Amino acid sequence: MLWQPSLPPRYAAMTDEQLDRAIRARKAELADVLVILGHHYQQDDVVRYADFQGDSFKLSQLAAEKVREAGAKYVVFCGVHFMAESADVLTPDDVAVILPDLSAGCSMADMAAYDDVVDAWEQVQGVLADGGFTGRVAPITYMNSSAAIKAFVGEHGGAVCTSSNARAVLEWAFAGGEKPREDHETIKVMFFPDQHLGRNTAAEMGFDIHRHMCLWDPKDPEGMGGLDDNDVLRSDVILWKGHCSVHKLFRPEHVDRARAQEPGMKVIVHPECEYDVVQKADLSGSTEKIVRTVEEAQPGEQWAVGTEVNLVNRLAQRAKERDVRVRILSDCQCLCTTMYRIDPQHLLWTLDELAAGRVVNRIRVHPDARKWALVALDRMLNITGQPAPAGA
Repeated sequence: MLWQPSLPPRYAAMTDEQLDRAIRARKAELADVLVILGHHYQQDDVVRYADFQGDSFKLSQLAAEKVREAGAKYVVFCGVHFMAESADVLTPDDVAVILPDLSAGCSMADMAAYDDVVDAWEQVQGVLADGGFTGRVAPITYMNSSAAIKAFVGEHGGAVCTSSNARAVLEWAFAGGEKPREDHETIKVMFFPDQHLGRNTAAEMGFDIHRHMCLWDPKDPEGMGGLDDNDVLRSDVILWKGHCSVHKLFRPEHVDRARAQEPGMKVIVHPECEYDVVQKADLSGSTEKIVRTVEEAQPGEQWAVGTEVNLVNRLAQRAKERDVRVRILSDCQCLCTTMYRIDPQHLLWTLDELAAGRVVNRIRVHPDARKWALVALDRMLNITGQPAPAGA
């Protein structure tokens, strides 16, 4: 987590109404040179100022398109650090990507530190070589990772995935990736940093979660990820021990309780939830799939949703108008606390500084990391048939 200096006292003294007027005035003043992005999990008091709302990669793509179309020079990303990094990778060098609060990080992304990933990769390669393995290992990283990990994956022949295209990317990897698999060649996958998305996706493809997968713990004091050589040799998928602090809160008993309390209740959860939760749910899918499922629900339907509370509350408000009942799956406070660090005060401070000609909290990805991270992202887009990033 980066350190965010305290704001000048006047921002804390402003009322909600004063903040609202000031933010809207600055937006109007900066006009076409500014794009504000708001992630689905952002609080209402911030996301209402966003020009675009969506998941992390969709927003980065929209930022690149807006920069190209309108000539915007500043992208203010109301999300977390790895999202701003992706926006910086996809936009031209002369565009400043800004994170209103530098302490808005992602605990999942932080669980895959670059040095730990390099050490694990080298150890896995050594174990496989000593064990007579002659195939290949494909590294795949979830979008919720640092630019450094995306670059590592890109440089080693792998790709990035999102929660919506994880299966397509894994299928590409097992087919050989950039170099098609030869007859009788064995491919293994190392999946960073979310063990649950990796496990749920591989299980959906037919891999047994016990026989075909293992979990690498970078904090293992013995230095071998808590595994022995046989674990690595037998596994088709080597998962990284990382998780989302929000989706980890949903439990199988929450699904049982929701159905017991309200017969006819359907359950949809994010694939960052644990395997047992996903297995009990009616549906699982990306943030965009959750939004689409609720928006397409018919009058009278009831949905319990296992994802971040700010998004669920907004979905519930809109669905109520169509006689669709939406509630969060668990009563616990399933809040993305790091994203919550971005508030109207930090947003206004950022815009005030821009209006004064000062760029604060700019997120820059090193050119070498940018190069290979873009390779990994390009591979993902090619796999899914999407156009290459605009302006990158």
